Amino acid sequence: MQVFNTVGAMQNWCIEKKKQGLTIGLVPTMGYLHAGHLALVHAAGQQCDIVVVSIFVNPTQFGEGEDFEDYPRDIERDQLTLESARVDAIFAPSPGEMYANVYNTWLEVQGEITAKLCGASRPGHFRGVTTVVGKLFNICQPDKAFFGQKDAQQVMIIEKMVQEMNFPLSIVRVPIVREADGLAMSSRNVYLNEEQRQQALVLSRSLQKASQSIKQGERNVARLKSEIRQMIEQSPQAKIDYAQIYSAHDLSDVEEIQGPVLIALAVKFGTTRLIDNLVVEV
Repeated sequence: MQVFNTVGAMQNWCIEKKKQGLTIGLVPTMGYLHAGHLALVHAAGQQCDIVVVSIFVNPTQFGEGEDFEDYPRDIERDQLTLESARVDAIFAPSPGEMYANVYNTWLEVQGEITAKLCGASRPGHFRGVTTVVGKLFNICQPDKAFFGQKDAQQVMIIEKMVQEMNFPLSIVRVPIVREADGLAMSSRNVYLNEEQRQQALVLSRSLQKASQSIKQGERNVARLKSEIRQMIEQSPQAKIDYAQIYSAHDLSDVEEIQGPVLIALAVKFGTTRLIDNLVVEV
């Protein structure tokens, strides 16, 4: 397994692999890897000849007062994990390597798709995401890039960026990986104390309850959102950022459940903000 810290070395290595006729699968991460990341790595290994994993805590997607400085990092542990997973290369640049002291070039998807959910509560977040992902695509030259469904809005935005900017690759969504008790895996789960960890189970449980209500015939979005909120609010430490239901195609508003919908949650437990979602189709 090769480890690259500079843009030039990573890019040249990938270009050489492409010249050899090999396909490259890219798994962009911010490190502190868990089984959810490894599911992406596994999918990339099944579909591509070469697997590249980027490990980069991207400063441009963190807002003021967010957890950039405290975001969990353990590059040695991550390298050992990826070596065991038979990854071919790691790209682990510094912020200075990715962004010059004066950096003025941004790639941004605008419109409803970025204005809602995390885009509403984290202004500038998705501009940072699309910019760094676009840079990673140019550096690593992937044929396919693998993203987790847990970040559903992010994946939709990146898919739109790829389509509209004509990036020569495809995006592969990988299903959410959950703990045995249903909690969606996240690097931020390590922030939770024992009580918060237990209360956080209300996320997956409220999603399942809403899904069951839809299966039983409920179609009114307002009533479903109220049901979800009431259930989450029973957890004393839960502070809802959003609990929304939108079209799973483009995040457009829906009043009645028709076709696939995305039920999306963002809830804080103490200072830890967790997201979760479920796609339901009728």
